[in-house]
Amino acid sequence: MIAESNLDEICQKENSHTNGIPESTKQNGGIFMTPKAKRIRKPSETHSRRSSARRSRDSRITNGDVTEAVTLFEVVSIGKRAIQSVVDDWIEAYQEDRDVALLDLINFYIQCSGCQGVVTAELFQNPDNREIIKKLTEEFDEETGLQFKKFMAYPWILTVTWPANMDTEDYPLIKPGTYWKKFKANFCEFTSLLVQQCQYSVIYDGYLLDTIISLLLGLADSCVRAFRHTSTLSAMKLLTALIRVVLNLDISIDNAQRLFKVEKKRAAFKRTNSRLEQLDKKRKELQQKHQEMENLMEVLFKGTFVHRYRDVVSEIRALCIDELGIWMRMYPKTYLNDSCLKYIGWMLYDKVPEVRLKCLVALQGLYDNKDHVSKMDLFTIRFKDRIVSMTLDRDHDVCVQAMKLLVYISQNCEDVLTSEDCESLYQFVYAAHRPLAAAAGEFLYKRHLNQLAREQISLHRKEEIEHNAIQLRALLTFFSNSKLHQHLTYLVDSLWDCTTGFLKDWHCMSTILLQKGNNQQTALNESQKSFLIELILASVRQAVEGHPPVGRGSAKKVLSTKEKRVQMEDSVRITEHFAGTLPLLLAKFVPDPDKVTNLLQLPQYFDMDVYSAGNMDKHLEALLKQIQAIVESHSAPEVLEACSKAYRSLSKENLESHVQVNLSKTQLIEQLVGTFSQKLEDILQEGAEHCAAEDVLSLSHVLRRLAAFHNAHNLTQWDLYQKTAQLVSFDIDQSCLPVQLILPAIQCCYYALLWKVLPVMEDSCPKEVLVSLKTQVTHFCQFCRHYLNHQDQSLREQAFMSLCDLLLFLRQRGGGVSSYADSTMQLELLSFVQRHVFQIDERNTKLKTERDDELILSSLHRRRSLLAVYCKLIAFNAVEMSAASEIYKQYMKTYNDFGDIIKETLSRTRQNNRIESAITLVLCLQQLYQKHRELHGSTTQNSLSFTNIKELARRFSLTFGMDHVKCRESVAMMHKQGIEFAFREPAVEEGQPPPNLPFLILISEFSSKLLKADKRLV
Repeated sequence: MIAESNLDEICQKENSHTNGIPESTKQNGGIFMTPKAKRIRKPSETHSRRSSARRSRDSRITNGDVTEAVTLFEVVSIGKRAIQSVVDDWIEAYQEDRDVALLDLINFYIQCSGCQGVVTAELFQNPDNREIIKKLTEEFDEETGLQFKKFMAYPWILTVTWPANMDTEDYPLIKPGTYWKKFKANFCEFTSLLVQQCQYSVIYDGYLLDTIISLLLGLADSCVRAFRHTSTLSAMKLLTALIRVVLNLDISIDNAQRLFKVEKKRAAFKRTNSRLEQLDKKRKELQQKHQEMENLMEVLFKGTFVHRYRDVVSEIRALCIDELGIWMRMYPKTYLNDSCLKYIGWMLYDKVPEVRLKCLVALQGLYDNKDHVSKMDLFTIRFKDRIVSMTLDRDHDVCVQAMKLLVYISQNCEDVLTSEDCESLYQFVYAAHRPLAAAAGEFLYKRHLNQLAREQISLHRKEEIEHNAIQLRALLTFFSNSKLHQHLTYLVDSLWDCTTGFLKDWHCMSTILLQKGNNQQTALNESQKSFLIELILASVRQAVEGHPPVGRGSAKKVLSTKEKRVQMEDSVRITEHFAGTLPLLLAKFVPDPDKVTNLLQLPQYFDMDVYSAGNMDKHLEALLKQIQAIVESHSAPEVLEACSKAYRSLSKENLESHVQVNLSKTQLIEQLVGTFSQKLEDILQEGAEHCAAEDVLSLSHVLRRLAAFHNAHNLTQWDLYQKTAQLVSFDIDQSCLPVQLILPAIQCCYYALLWKVLPVMEDSCPKEVLVSLKTQVTHFCQFCRHYLNHQDQSLREQAFMSLCDLLLFLRQRGGGVSSYADSTMQLELLSFVQRHVFQIDERNTKLKTERDDELILSSLHRRRSLLAVYCKLIAFNAVEMSAASEIYKQYMKTYNDFGDIIKETLSRTRQNNRIESAITLVLCLQQLYQKHRELHGSTTQNSLSFTNIKELARRFSLTFGMDHVKCRESVAMMHKQGIEFAFREPAVEEGQPPPNLPFLILISEFSSKLLKADKRLV
């Protein structure tokens, strides 16, 4: 507290509220004390602050330098170390002069509320005088501008005076920053420690706690938030501390009771026994103290909690519920009943997430204990549905804690959750929010997988079915029934934290896959085998990478030292196990492309150092043979790509295994190139019409294999570009080859060209090589342009993607081979985008409505890919920026499908060149306006088309953001271009406005972005 030296005016006004303060009243640190005039008081009752002040000045906190503490508030603010010593000092001072010490404590609580006013205290010596109690009030004095609160803190009548404009939204308990968080913790610790240190002495004097409780109850009833919050927190912590005292008393009473019984048996053989009387007296004293504490607890509960748990301030409601949960766990005998549980149940519907969260956390501590659950049957039945519904709460933390609570309920409450409840809760394992998905995974594991495994083990113990194997089968059954077969990776991630044991049991998984299907009860069907292979891949990926899948976290997880060590150990285990098992699995499932594709992804997670140093040559040889057999027997692009990446993963340089892998790959490529060369020669000599269909199909398969391997490996030494270019040139001349030949040929040409350009970018090369390479690039561009108008969709899209990717690659990193699309090529590319991305005729639209969602999404994905690769050309200046105007026109029409791509293009072009980007926007609006003018004339400003153009301009203006200085040049240029366009054409008739004048209405949408200085210039 800050005591003011000149308070005559304040004291004069206070006299009307305090029944008069005599002139002899002494001021002490902001506390005014008025003794009763007729009574001769003892020296200790002369409420002088000298002893307290001297004690405060003499209290030293040793922490390097000597620090002088003036008030309890300042001492508590110092830190946790000071609290123990200051509590001891205060108890000592209380034993010397309890009134002065209590006033010190009262002052402390007022200061902790952030009040910088004045506290006036007068003794209340006549309990029968009800007139004074009626005057206890809180009011505002308009003349002085001061707020008064007068209340009872027995035996004191306190009057707190503070300025009316005191900032009640900024007091210690809610101030931001680490310092004030520590202060709040120290404040709570002070109350708890004070009761703990007093529990064997002054706490039972009938004076200390009565005064403190009276003070807290008076402040908790204030309309000032700071008083209410601070006193409520202190009252809640005081009640918690009293419960600890009662628990200690319970132990003492129990011990005293046993001693009394023992002594009573001994006293049966004696006539008198003084010890028995002493024990009986002690036992009764303890019981009396216990009753006193419980009475005080009831006063605090009814006087503070019952009123403040529904306070308008959410922080106060939250701390009340938080402490109530602690009381129920600490002292269930008194607080764990339906009368108290109803408060938590009601607050589950609170509008503030923090309060709902505190309710759920409090309930978790109760449902985690089976002894507590037996007393909560009525509460569980009444509020179970509400808890289940809270898993759909808007606040993520509330959802997570609700799911965790349901895990405890499921474990300790039988038959509470119905099958419908569980089925709905299981689906949260696919949630995007990872903590919620992990909690749902724990629920699924404990409620379904683990419980089912235990039941089957108890029923089939003779068959010795392993626990993990049963859980795996149950998981596969659950996944197949959930009908979300694209999200197994998310299911594994959800279960990972609580069930890594059986998800890392790759030996069990492999054994299940390799076992023969003699036992129909335990054998898996084909779909379950596919799911199990996907499960193996997902679990291996999770173990090695340690990061959640896409959509569950924006950044990669930072692993601790322990997690990194576990990750390395898992990688070694994976390598050692699958080195011998993977060839067996590939041999068994070689006819199935989906299974083989997933299995071939495992080598990328091998620790090749372990693989090479572990004497696993035989396993490596077997694996390479299986991969080669798969390449020869499959032609699906996904399988071939997986084989190519497997070779790349196994051929790590500087290892002994590299030579063996490279030799196997070279033999395979030479065999494929030899076959391709022979069949190519036959086609070029005889023509496709003279070749058998089997030969054409075989050649297409060979081309697919070469394209897949050329994607991941440098095959320049075989000069595949020359061979595939001959095939493409032959088709352009003859137009006789099927698409199944041309499509992989275009891909192979593209990859071969990239591998040739790459060394030129990194090192200098002879001029002849550059000239030859430029010629090949030009020829390839001509090939792609030829097929842009092909009737086959897959071929024309492949040609477009390859051409755009090559132009982009050469623009960014081409060095001496850099290429810029000429105007004709730019028109062809733009025309392709307009026809195959934006323009969809009515017939196709009708057909799309009759297809299923999967086909519609697949088509949309392809169109988005085409638009994205073209927009990259604009963003990286591979084509003129003015081409973007045609893309911007579609912003409103296709906002749902392509809005994000167009908006990102606009942002990238603006970063590259603000002026040119602004000119492009104006050009877009000009073209739309001219089209509108041709159809409707310049005077029809209320037509739908003009309104749409105006809305498009408004959307464009929003992309400039709120930083007007940053976009100053762009906006000024737009206005300049717009004004010039508006007055470019003269009026048709004299007295009429220019025909383009309404264009200014469109430009005015950007006027709010203009700076004042630019408005005069423009």
